[in-house]
Amino acid sequence: MIEVKGIQDFFAEGVQQGWRAQNAGQLQKNETVECDVVIVGTGAGGGTTAEILTQAGLDVVLIEEGPLRTSGDFRADEFRAYRDLYQEGGGRTTKDGSMTILQGRSVGGSTTINWTSSFRTPPLTLKHWADVHGVKGVGEAEMKPWFERAEQRLNITPWEVPPNPNNTVLKAGCEKLGWSWATIPRNVVGCWNLGYCGMGCPTNAKQSMLVTTIPEALKKGARLYYRARAEKVLLQNGKAVGVECHGMREDGVGKSGTTVTVKARHVVVAGGGINSPGLLLRSQAPDPHRTLGTRTFLHPVNVVFAQFADDVLPWSGAPQSAYSDHFQWKDGATGPMGFKLEALPLHPALASSLIEGFGAPHAEEMRRLKNTNGLLALQRDGFVEDSPGGTVSLRDDGVPTVDYPLTEALRDGLRRSFLAMAEIQFAAGAKAVRPKQLGAQYFSSWATCREAINAFSIEKFRTGMGSAHVMGGCAMGEDAKRSVVDSQGRYHHLEGLSVLDGSIFPTSIGANPQLSIYGLVTRLATQLAGELKPAIATSAA
Repeated sequence: MIEVKGIQDFFAEGVQQGWRAQNAGQLQKNETVECDVVIVGTGAGGGTTAEILTQAGLDVVLIEEGPLRTSGDFRADEFRAYRDLYQEGGGRTTKDGSMTILQGRSVGGSTTINWTSSFRTPPLTLKHWADVHGVKGVGEAEMKPWFERAEQRLNITPWEVPPNPNNTVLKAGCEKLGWSWATIPRNVVGCWNLGYCGMGCPTNAKQSMLVTTIPEALKKGARLYYRARAEKVLLQNGKAVGVECHGMREDGVGKSGTTVTVKARHVVVAGGGINSPGLLLRSQAPDPHRTLGTRTFLHPVNVVFAQFADDVLPWSGAPQSAYSDHFQWKDGATGPMGFKLEALPLHPALASSLIEGFGAPHAEEMRRLKNTNGLLALQRDGFVEDSPGGTVSLRDDGVPTVDYPLTEALRDGLRRSFLAMAEIQFAAGAKAVRPKQLGAQYFSSWATCREAINAFSIEKFRTGMGSAHVMGGCAMGEDAKRSVVDSQGRYHHLEGLSVLDGSIFPTSIGANPQLSIYGLVTRLATQLAGELKPAIATSAA
């Protein structure tokens, strides 16, 4: 653990001074409150929406299933961080358990624990959404001012500090091979370059919703209930009229026995991919065309490890600061699956779970961790017919899960990205390289490694896969038979309900999604504020 001294925990101070933030699990009796807008979720979508709506003078209530943890709680402690800040304690997986899914669950959502990589939605993705999925208002020129606004609000700029050794492997290998690479923009101010972004930022440098939009909303009178699980959206005569929430115990699993019922003129669902469609499924929202929960995309990730003679220290320094889109759009949007290449930070607990093995061989791998590099590839899923995405459904306990198919298009992308990552690592001077494939050993030459990868059987549980990007499940579009919400995020089959988060993406985006959510939701929430504000004047009169 680390302890950072001299940093003001202004969120905790704000709560002490009167910000209305209530642990719903500690309520002694049921509560019913009223507001203009209730927002379920406090991540990129919910936090952005809360600030914009409160600035417009609307009375807002925020609902968060996870705990409130602030900079004073962040100590680079992996055990505590995964337990407190991640969905299912860091143990969320696809329905069959073949893919791990790292997703946030605390005030600030995934913005509290992501690695700060911030990309605009690629122009080809926006064009595909418009041309194929009929989404309006998402052209590159139309979205530019909204991305600029989000970038200014959250200080998103290219990282000017030289990349750490882990990211330098990607940079050096691409340069040796003549492949393109670039610097990753990050949403930070005064970053100490500690490298433990995934455990929460102890210095408040990361411009997450926890330190930006949510505090501003609370200053303007918004109310926050955390440890509050949104059980269902309340429906009445074809309209959403509120949300019923259950207080949660400190273990994050059991219910405390009390409820919070929020009655609102408008409901915003912003729980993210998996959770947003899950809430609507629990609520039995009208779904005549069976689109709810379908087309859920994960950017499936595969990994290659490499050993170097010099220290890499893959847990230290900005987790991601270099990337390569060399293979992302080579064949356009609808050719073979493209992929984005980035570095994989390897903190000890995370690394021990990713590096397969047990006993003495596994212990030896961990002893060599300081010399280990990790590269990952984000598969750009959802752009071709053979990449339909996953489907969200509910477990018996009402918790949502996603079933995700391994198609031939994905198999091909995984194999080609294994080859690309291994070639980069050898070009950067790796002594040995090992793809994360069951039974694969370290290879000491590119030729033998390439031959082995080409012979791999790319299968679930054999090929190591995971995801930290969950998108879709409430896809937007103007055709109600093919989508869940319209181009403004309004639910097709209910009044008074908007979905404003990454679940409305009709495909994956081919890049880390936080800035895409910020930009799109800034636009949609601004429109929503304009629609709801006249009602304030009417009611006041």
